[in-house]
Amino acid sequence: MSERSPYLKDSADSSAFRTRILFHLKYSIGKKLSQASGDDLFRAVSLAVRELIIDGMFDTSEKYDKSDPKRAYILSLEYLTGRALSNNLINLGAYGMCADALKSLGIDLSDIAETEVDPALGNGGLGRLVACFLDSIATLRLPGFGYGINYDYGIFRQTIVNGSQVEQPDHWLGEESPWLIERADDLCVVPIYGRVKIEKDTSGNYRPFWRDWKFLYGVPYDMPVVGYGTGTVNYLRLYSARSSNEFDMKIFNSGDYMKAVEQKMTSETISKVLYPSDTVEQGKELRVIQEYFLAACAVRDIVRRFSEGRSGFGSFPAKVAIQLNDTHPALAIAELMRILVDENGIPWNSAWQITESTFGFTNHTLLPEAMEKWPVSLLERVIPRHLEIIYGINDRFLRKIKSRWPDSVDRMRRMSLVEEGHAKQIRMAHLSIVGSHSVNGVAALHSELIKTDLVPDFYELWPEKFNNKTNGITQRRWLLICNPGLSELIDGTVGDEWVTDLYKLKALEPYADDAGFRADFMDVKRRNKEALSGLIQKMTKIAVDPESLFDVQIKRIHEYKRQLLNIMHIIHQYFSIVEDGKDLPVPRTYIFAGKAAPGYWAAKQIIKLINGVASVINADPKVKGQIKVVFMPDYRVTLAEKIIPVADLSEQISTAGKEASGTGNMKLALNGALTIGTMDGANIEIREEVGEDNIFIFGLRAEEIKELKHSHSYNPSQICAANPNLKRVMDSFESDVFCRDEPGLFKWIYEYLVLNGDVYFNVADFEPYRETQALAGAEYKKPGEWARKAILNVARMGKFSSDRTISEYAGDIWNVGPQDG
Repeated sequence: MSERSPYLKDSADSSAFRTRILFHLKYSIGKKLSQASGDDLFRAVSLAVRELIIDGMFDTSEKYDKSDPKRAYILSLEYLTGRALSNNLINLGAYGMCADALKSLGIDLSDIAETEVDPALGNGGLGRLVACFLDSIATLRLPGFGYGINYDYGIFRQTIVNGSQVEQPDHWLGEESPWLIERADDLCVVPIYGRVKIEKDTSGNYRPFWRDWKFLYGVPYDMPVVGYGTGTVNYLRLYSARSSNEFDMKIFNSGDYMKAVEQKMTSETISKVLYPSDTVEQGKELRVIQEYFLAACAVRDIVRRFSEGRSGFGSFPAKVAIQLNDTHPALAIAELMRILVDENGIPWNSAWQITESTFGFTNHTLLPEAMEKWPVSLLERVIPRHLEIIYGINDRFLRKIKSRWPDSVDRMRRMSLVEEGHAKQIRMAHLSIVGSHSVNGVAALHSELIKTDLVPDFYELWPEKFNNKTNGITQRRWLLICNPGLSELIDGTVGDEWVTDLYKLKALEPYADDAGFRADFMDVKRRNKEALSGLIQKMTKIAVDPESLFDVQIKRIHEYKRQLLNIMHIIHQYFSIVEDGKDLPVPRTYIFAGKAAPGYWAAKQIIKLINGVASVINADPKVKGQIKVVFMPDYRVTLAEKIIPVADLSEQISTAGKEASGTGNMKLALNGALTIGTMDGANIEIREEVGEDNIFIFGLRAEEIKELKHSHSYNPSQICAANPNLKRVMDSFESDVFCRDEPGLFKWIYEYLVLNGDVYFNVADFEPYRETQALAGAEYKKPGEWARKAILNVARMGKFSSDRTISEYAGDIWNVGPQDG
């Protein structure tokens, strides 16, 4: 791979880059080299790298201005970009040059890179997926950009106190990020609140006018997105909320100084925290305002860019594609309609045709509780004109339904954008579907369940809208950067073309039977495990054995993801050792990481349980070191990059039919972990690619669960009574063995699983899971065969590159092509 940046035009060696680093250290940071901290050096290096990136941004912008291509825009409430320094250097082809420049100063680049703070702009897979997408868009030379919110605090920094999750502020913007470029000239004005009045326009016609609104400022910051080896530098545009100075001064000058300050603070709260709790009315209002703020800023900016040098909107869908990353930005549909109809006088039907042709919608969930609905009363107060537009969309849509199915009142009720009831609500998923020309799921099973279970009425009406785009990951971050040892081994064996064409890993297949390559492959894994063992000791004070099987479940804590099933099996293994006198086939280290939403009591209790079980097992001498249980706090991209390369077994054990896709399963398999999982999400397609002999599949299928629910024949109490191993685990929840200092703490789990129906079928899948775990343990005892299976997993992951996913979005939905030159 290239080690020369096209933007360091005068460098035959690293001396020019060293000069730029020292320049920024002295003149931008204000420090001598002898005074500089690690953070000072990181910022100086980053500013030197930013020079190269900005050259790339200018070149890319000029290229797009010249060719005037159709552009794609992704709107997402969250992004998990991870650290940028190493990623940018590698994609620029300047990593070796920078390392040499720093080495000449007696500094190690890897030490500097470790000081960078993860941008706290997301929570889980949704945010990480779209970050992968932006990387692929730039690498494929596509004119594509992201829009989001520039959160000051992100979601939260997780600490563990007495086994419980404690949320701390994650003020990642404590110092200004070197990767954020303020674009104050592109500031957006966002109207909010007020009322709608019917008045005469200049032509004498009566129409609605939005009056008495207040307004916010959206200040954009661009985070560059560097394509790998292409010279393309796109960007992610993030908006910070600011109050209106004019409005504040009016209050201030009237003498109400405290109210003026309060107004400013309230306005700027909008971009403070990701996902404020919506369990209280103020939290709901803030969530709605956040979603509207993103939609309004993004659409306003897109329209501004489109309108430069153009008159009219007839070519808007030919030049603009907007992808909604889940329902959070759905208000963008109403906002574009408002701009077209209210501000530009375009007739409703023409405006609607433009809007529907512009938007695509990606659904990311099958969970009913995750399908956003907002009270009509709230929208009426916050964005009254948008509510009227949504009513107008719904009225025309229901007329369409009535003409197709004139006698089906129930169908109209099911499909309406407005959910009737004691308090009317707007269904944001329905708005997204109606207002988009494409609706896609993110794995084959997920896309089918959208059509058959989630919104079958909409599929019957518009089968042509629905399609599948199986998720993918960028191999640049999730192999090249996070696992350099394995990357170097692959490069030396089959070359480095896999970095931009993951299907090239197929060439590794013959080496799965090569004893020498298998030994080298497992040696890389062992060195990674030794490194993580040191980090685990540092973070948790728990000593783990690098020779043990590392069994990893790292993801957001949620009941459907079934961390509970995993810990149930660990408890079973513990009892089999200390009560039954059995030995495990191989020692195990169980690694958990993930955050629970602050208001999600059950998920936080599961974290407490994991740590309670860990404290008992890790301290029990009768275990003889056969099991260690570790919960690594504050899961984020940087921690994932350290855990993923060590995994032997990847836990993907969600209840079948609940996980949309998953991308952790792809990252772990790409790094040589074998998957133990259900037939859910992308597990199904991973099984198809790697082969059923190289994955451990267990448990009920989605259709079997659906039948059990339909027939009401699932009886967890009966299953427990018939299975002594399972009963012993359930009895431990009723006792205080894992909560001696807090008696009765986990009794709810027994009641939840045995007496109250076990919503996520943990009891039903326990025995198949136990049997499959035993099979995995037996397989790990055969290191040559295990290595062979792990290598085949790596070799057969070509399909799961986000490059492939984005190529499908670009060709099938956006109609956007690469821009060369």
